[in-house]
Amino acid sequence: MTVKGVGLSRLFTGVLAGLVLLTGLLVGTSGIAAAAPAAAGATTVAPAGTAVDDETGAELAAWSCSSGNVCFYTGPDGTGSRCMWSVADPDWATGSIVCSWARTTNVKSVWNRGTSSASGVAFYSGTNYSGRIGCTRQGQSGNLAGTYKVRSHQWISGSCG
Repeated sequence: MTVKGVGLSRLFTGVLAGLVLLTGLLVGTSGIAAAAPAAAGATTVAPAGTAVDDETGAELAAWSCSSGNVCFYTGPDGTGSRCMWSVADPDWATGSIVCSWARTTNVKSVWNRGTSSASGVAFYSGTNYSGRIGCTRQGQSGNLAGTYKVRSHQWISGSCG
């Protein structure tokens, strides 16, 4: 059988060779096993549909966030660069965990995987918990509608509405 003058076996061989080449390129560039930490102040770009850990540069699945932490992402649906904390942070740019993109990039999604008795995580546009812009209840995640940069966050008790 031929397809527009090309023998079926020749067509199959060409398609198979293309798939092998594509697979080799994808595996060779995934960065999952050999990711290097990002240079200080550099923002790592995540491939579509994934996230990148801001601290280590490791590629992550979308919405990757360890239990007991709150995670903020530069992309929607838990994608883009991720910064993660297990404690409150009064200044993302100079605090105990530095989020390299905090001063320059809007937060697009958040997941609160906290396990304490707090009702939620409030986040703020200013340092030292000033200018509250939102709150995410414990166990909840979602996309943020605003176009703002987050500079601090803290676990709170009480209203997270």
